[in-house]
Amino acid sequence: MNKTEVTGGKAVYGASIGILMLEASFPRIVGDIGNARTWPFPVYYKIVKGASPDRIVRHRAEGLEEAFKDAARELVDNGVDGITTNCGFLSLFQNEIAAHCGVPVATSSLMQYRLIRSLLPDNKTVGIVSISSKTLSDEHLAAADIPLDVHIVGTDESGTELSRVILNDENRLDVAAAEADMLRATRALLDKDPAIGAILLECTNMCPYSAAVRSATGLPVFDMYSFVCWFQSGLCPRVFVTA
Repeated sequence: MNKTEVTGGKAVYGASIGILMLEASFPRIVGDIGNARTWPFPVYYKIVKGASPDRIVRHRAEGLEEAFKDAARELVDNGVDGITTNCGFLSLFQNEIAAHCGVPVATSSLMQYRLIRSLLPDNKTVGIVSISSKTLSDEHLAAADIPLDVHIVGTDESGTELSRVILNDENRLDVAAAEADMLRATRALLDKDPAIGAILLECTNMCPYSAAVRSATGLPVFDMYSFVCWFQSGLCPRVFVTA
């Protein structure tokens, strides 16, 4: 019998992705990054105390940089190989968290913009749907290397459910109404620019509605789920068995 040896050094094994979570209690349905059943692989969560949706989205995560850096470091110390977060607005902390914790970091779905744009013909562009177009600032965009003239529509503009429930951290969510908000925002986005050839969802809570947006528009839809799955595949490549 061949001898097999393994090497230790971690407290936790099998979860290569660590997710920094906001401190919130709104419903997280399957598809949401904060629902563990969403993922086809194990993930490791860490709640950042004081990081409410309101504070992150409406108040630029003021005073929370150190808390996010420390939480990321704790996840790495416990054994994860890469860090992500559950809010696209945390693009503001991308460089700081990566420098602090020493592993690959993907703070925001917005980081996909340049790659998505490179996939499209020259006459097509990328449009963004956000949980709050009113507070997604030039600084958030610049941190994700997104041109400031990008077209953005928020579910806060004409929606009735999704932005309200998430940003106010309410305990009940009408899923059908939230999906309607997503479709309404998407239609408004395409009305702004018919040249949009792909849709990028900023908010990690929008992933459950990506398929509905794709079905309604016929356009490719990119979200935090697709981003983290790509990220994880680099941290833990699939082993192919040769017949």
